[in-house]
Amino acid sequence: MHWLIKTLTRVSKSTTNKSKIDTLLFSRHFTSVAAAETAELGPTKTGEKPRVVVLGSGWAGCRLMKDIDTSIYDVVCVSPRNHMVFTPLLASTCVGTLEFRSVAEHIGRIQPAISTEPGSYLFLANCTALDTQKHQVHCQTVSDGLAKLDPRKFRISYDKLIIASGAEASTFGINGVKEHAIFLREVHDAQEIRRKLLLNLMMSDVPGVSDEEKRRLLHCVVVGGGPTGVEFSGELSDFITRDVHQRYSHVKDYIHVTLIEANEILSSFDDRLRKYATKQLTKSGVRLVRGIVKDVQPQNIVLTDGTTVPYGLLVWSTGVGPSPFVQALDIPKAPGGRIGVDEWLRVPSVPDVFSIGDCCGYLESTGKPTLPALAQVAERQGLYLAKVLNMMGKAGGGYANAAGEMELGKPFVYKHLGSMATVGRYKALVDLRQSKEGKGLSLAGFVSWFIWRSAYFSRLVSWRNKLYVAVNWATTGAFGRDISRL
Repeated sequence: MHWLIKTLTRVSKSTTNKSKIDTLLFSRHFTSVAAAETAELGPTKTGEKPRVVVLGSGWAGCRLMKDIDTSIYDVVCVSPRNHMVFTPLLASTCVGTLEFRSVAEHIGRIQPAISTEPGSYLFLANCTALDTQKHQVHCQTVSDGLAKLDPRKFRISYDKLIIASGAEASTFGINGVKEHAIFLREVHDAQEIRRKLLLNLMMSDVPGVSDEEKRRLLHCVVVGGGPTGVEFSGELSDFITRDVHQRYSHVKDYIHVTLIEANEILSSFDDRLRKYATKQLTKSGVRLVRGIVKDVQPQNIVLTDGTTVPYGLLVWSTGVGPSPFVQALDIPKAPGGRIGVDEWLRVPSVPDVFSIGDCCGYLESTGKPTLPALAQVAERQGLYLAKVLNMMGKAGGGYANAAGEMELGKPFVYKHLGSMATVGRYKALVDLRQSKEGKGLSLAGFVSWFIWRSAYFSRLVSWRNKLYVAVNWATTGAFGRDISRL
């Protein structure tokens, strides 16, 4: 069975646009398993390397996979996508500043062992349950919306399990959000935003459309004044000013952007930077509204004060919370419903299970506050845990139940490196304070925009993506954004 699974489920070294092919192959391979039998990747045998199973392919999981020593461990990644998304630049893809492939990196490039080593795999699937006593994860393949593909269930035995499944967008239980809003978290979200934005532009120019309907179709509403919401609003306003006004001159007076936030925008930034961001967004045509959304209808948002806001495109960016998978796990939880971990990112009372990224938080017993759901937190947790696992493996503690009371060294310590956000039109904010109350350097303007671009360019995973991004930026600067609806 082990040989069959290995032979039939090797995920191809394709890029993001081949994820459907990966899914087809994966499902077809498991079709050969008898219907009454659930396929299984069994426990490691004598002479085999211990197996680390990573649930998720976000910042935390991918950084861990990049740094783990594959001469010690076999690595198995279970994720509903076959790539990592460089989220800080995702907003730029919605309006054509960057192309989608520029912000996606295939997991096989991040950790080549997944494509080359006989004991390492990438499974396009979701984890549905954990059996911590048997050291197994229960998984189900994703069909990517293809009706012809029946999901297949299988089990994977682990020696060490890393839960890095991330979080999901918070809707606060507001009616209609999931049905009508778009969450800017994945590449397919950005693709949907781009298609809908360009469709609304073209539909509003059709003869017979009333002025009122034009204003609704071309009203882009962003809910949430955090970095993602502000950056998307800035990119969108820049797109409208530089491209829409030139190429859709018939409707240029109708299109506008509204940013709705319950409190202050960019609440974690310095007061001076928040005022600067407010001024720049207002200057670029973004309407800032302070309010709380009560209900989301197909064409209107209703605020708690009774105000009705019509929209053609609604982007929801109000923070994140635990996913249904995390909520369903029968393990200790941190405040807020995240998976509870100790100072070494272990899940107490559950042997050989660790958790990193947005899905975890410190248990109350540690006395530490829950860390913010930021990429830099997740990445450094992944780096730290990779070092811990490498140390454990070298000391003979990599196999299931082999670590015992092994000393893991210094606990994880997070040091905030600062925050950055662009507000469009070659303007950005850089806040290098370690905390909201701390002192430190804060900049705004063109220099900050240059720092913002340089910092994120340097953090791109591969030279391939750096070349893509550099070419995209140069092309956009010279010729404007591509507004073809593909």
